[in-house]
Amino acid sequence: MLFNSVQFLLFFIVVTLSYFGLKWQGRWMLLLVASCYFYMVLKPQYILILLLTIIIDYIAGIWIEKTTGPAKRWLLIISLISNLGILAFFKYLGFFTENLSLLFDQLSMPGVAQKVMAIGNRLFVGVLHLFGESGVSSFKDNKSILPVGLSFHTFQAMSYTIEVYRGNQKAERHFGIYSLYVMFYPQLVAGPIERPQNVLWQFHKTFPFDAENVKAGLMQMAFGLFKKVVIADRLVMMTDYGFNDPGQHNGLTLLVATFFFTFQIYCDFSGYSDMAIGAARVMGFTLMENFRTPYIAQSVSEFWRRWHISLSTWFRDYLYIPLGGNRKGKVRQYINMMIVFLASGLWHGPNWTYVIWGGLNGLYQVLAVLRDRVLERLGFAPRVSTAERLEAPVSPLRVVGNVLFTFVLIMLTWVFFRARTVGDAFLILQRIATLSFDQPVGSPMNATEMGLSVFLIAFLLLKEYFYLYIPTRNTARFAILFVLITFATYLFGVFSSNQFIYFQF
Repeated sequence: MLFNSVQFLLFFIVVTLSYFGLKWQGRWMLLLVASCYFYMVLKPQYILILLLTIIIDYIAGIWIEKTTGPAKRWLLIISLISNLGILAFFKYLGFFTENLSLLFDQLSMPGVAQKVMAIGNRLFVGVLHLFGESGVSSFKDNKSILPVGLSFHTFQAMSYTIEVYRGNQKAERHFGIYSLYVMFYPQLVAGPIERPQNVLWQFHKTFPFDAENVKAGLMQMAFGLFKKVVIADRLVMMTDYGFNDPGQHNGLTLLVATFFFTFQIYCDFSGYSDMAIGAARVMGFTLMENFRTPYIAQSVSEFWRRWHISLSTWFRDYLYIPLGGNRKGKVRQYINMMIVFLASGLWHGPNWTYVIWGGLNGLYQVLAVLRDRVLERLGFAPRVSTAERLEAPVSPLRVVGNVLFTFVLIMLTWVFFRARTVGDAFLILQRIATLSFDQPVGSPMNATEMGLSVFLIAFLLLKEYFYLYIPTRNTARFAILFVLITFATYLFGVFSSNQFIYFQF
């Protein structure tokens, strides 16, 4: 079910009003049933995949808590392999099979390459037919049948068994509550990716009706919807125009398309997160912050502390630190950084464009650490603590320079994220690098739409730079602002069938 739909509006009103009219037993049952319905609206048969992972991890969590010694570790490994196996089959089987087949082809072994493709295709199609996907005939159909939000709820389920193994979370004995932890509808298909110790206990509580939570949650939902349908879905017209056929456009057009996509993906994804967090808050639940004004970051590492925080911290806690982090020497630290960002790129999709996108962000991080260490040795940048660095006065000009430089670096990586192929990405970068400002900007938008788009981006940046907060405590002021935002969304919104970008992940 799409947040930007009338169907969701009716769903949200009915579920929320019913929720406050029930006691605890009825509340968790209502939310679980509502979450199942929310998911099944898109692809009903794939709820069986969710049920399978829920059963596996529910049993694994209890056994892990009861077990000691090597068996405990093996139980965790079995649970993780089960989760990653399901994710790998549906999302990556085609990608790995095609690349393995290509490798054998390059090694002058075409017969082996054909057998690899045939076996992979038969396995893929056979399993999908069990789910009623009779129209699937090859890996090429994978994108259209990928279970929505698979990467998100897989990672959330994995965090549960890992935290139980580490002793940070008691195994959940209530099967319904554990199922709700995995399936809670606001963040089921696109996050935030929650930790069990943050939310599981909340499902055991009965939150009273709180007018302040309701007002704050509704306001966050309203502004999230504004970011999606007024800004993101307006910018998509230009980004699709440029990226869908880059060979037909000049460098200036592609630069504008890349600039617009930089804000499209932010408004689209952070808009979803705002609506998810706001919907949960209306009912009294607190979900983690997922974005914190990322485009005012002064470095790439700071950008990643502000962008998709739930995923960035997931990779930090469950991959980077277990690999050794920065505790096993400098070279190992650089390797760990690259592994994490390459894995993050692959997490986003089975395409080399995502892998390169992740690799570029990892390379930025490695080069930044190397630069700092070289400057420290030369005596130009004495080592200081984070607290000292934050307290030290910084020139406004330097801050602006750092923000702009970081923004450009990040914007260039988005070319690979949005491009359909690696070849398209390099073509776009080549034309941007050789652009001439006397070229006209090709655009499907008229001058008014282009001007409105630029204005909306400027408005967003000013709001975030000055941390402008939309007040909700005064009920009259809340009502006026809520009506204004809702009216502006209706008046300027681009209402189409555009799904949220991260639904595909």
